[in-house]
Amino acid sequence: MEFFERLGDTISSKGKEVAGKAKETAEIMNLKSQISTCEEVIKKNYLEIGRLYFEHHGDDPEELFAKQCNAVKNARNGVAELQDKIDRLKGL
Repeated sequence: MEFFERLGDTISSKGKEVAGKAKETAEIMNLKSQISTCEEVIKKNYLEIGRLYFEHHGDDPEELFAKQCNAVKNARNGVAELQDKIDRLKGL
């Protein structure tokens, strides 16, 4: 009988240990999800800051931002040229 009692205690102990680990893992996953959400908010706002800066200072950017502003201008010009080609091919 003592054997079965010890076996029951061992199983119960291991079950609690596994449940504790599962709870810890779930909490870690929840926290990582919250971190991801915060990082998305940061990324979204960085992009918005850049867009607003370009809209307000893109024609006369500070030296620190001149390279990126010129790259945006060049890319916009490229898009316009490519769209013109598409329109010509479509006969518009």
